[in-house]
Amino acid sequence: MSPSCSWNTRAETGADIPVIREIVRAAFPTPEEAALVDALRADPEAWIEGLSLVAVDDADRPVGHALLTRCRIGAAPALCLAPVAVRPAHQNSGAGSAAVRAALAAAERLGERHVVVLGHPEYYPRFGFGRASAHGIGLTIDVPDEALMALTLDAAHPLRAGTVRYAAAFGI
Repeated sequence: MSPSCSWNTRAETGADIPVIREIVRAAFPTPEEAALVDALRADPEAWIEGLSLVAVDDADRPVGHALLTRCRIGAAPALCLAPVAVRPAHQNSGAGSAAVRAALAAAERLGERHVVVLGHPEYYPRFGFGRASAHGIGLTIDVPDEALMALTLDAAHPLRAGTVRYAAAFGI
């Protein structure tokens, strides 16, 4: 598909898990990063059914993947967007963006309110993410201010200040 095409998206199925592993392995440079999705899937505190979304090609094969997992901002429940991965042959085609948008829409339907992401500052603002520090949200590790971003899915419940606590699989 070309960058101007729209992608179909859906929640992952059990049959997708090996394909998602391939996508993540192809997209991330280290085995530890590639193993993150499986580690999160195995963690009942982190995993939320229906928040692992794939962008699929015309044959319904996943080519992009986005995952939202449980985290906390202070004591308040939130979601963490990580990782987002796309097969190298489909990079810059919109597959990653489609998977992210589908994941955020699924989270909103589930009544989730807040999402944080530690990622590329030029990629995530297009989805409505802004600097987390503007809301008093931080991490226990030093990261560039523009790399930690936050988004509220429910305007009636603004973001709260606090330190992000990730699932153990993240190692931070």
